[in-house]
Amino acid sequence: MHGMSEKGAAQGGLRERKKRATRAALAEAAVRLAAEHGAEKVTVEAISAAAGVSVRTFFNYFDTRDDAFVVIDAEAGARMRQAVLDAPAALSPLQALREAMAAELAEAEQQHELWRLHARVLHASPHLLVRTLGAHMADETELAEVVAARIRAGGATASAPPPASATDEERRGALDLYPRLLAAVAGTAVRISVEHWCARQEEAAFLDVFQEVFALLAAGLPAPPA
Repeated sequence: MHGMSEKGAAQGGLRERKKRATRAALAEAAVRLAAEHGAEKVTVEAISAAAGVSVRTFFNYFDTRDDAFVVIDAEAGARMRQAVLDAPAALSPLQALREAMAAELAEAEQQHELWRLHARVLHASPHLLVRTLGAHMADETELAEVVAARIRAGGATASAPPPASATDEERRGALDLYPRLLAAVAGTAVRISVEHWCARQEEAAFLDVFQEVFALLAAGLPAPPA
């Protein structure tokens, strides 16, 4: 029975990996076709053919054609949120979020070309850019909720908690504001890391730039020396 359970788990894991790979292939095909021809000229049939799957398979992963252009990895947010919840209790919320994001961005140097193409597609199609911003805002809200849940559970306290003299209302306000601010700042930090590294790839590895950005945040953004 034990061997059968292991086999079933392995098959389940294989199926999930295949599903993730198929979705990623469809999203990449959509982005590359849109970068070459313009998103408005790309059809579901063309995307499916480029990814080597049927149109029916396409609609197993996306409700509409435009959905394929919006987010390259739709599961990244869920993985990141789980990693924040599972992070060691000794880590501050900022540290937990940094480690969760670093794990997701570990292959960024191999994907930077696709990211650049994706950005080009979005800026050439305002309606897709709006949809993508909406998706990022939804992810940001969910990430803030996870940070708040971690703090309430005592996994770690905010790095700058309310003073002991604060009223209960002020404490509640801080615990509501802090997760939202942290999620928003962390998202901006990732964007700046990507943009800086893409412009200066020869100077440092992406994860080194990412860690430097978060070190500046952790230090309170001190002004650099003149």
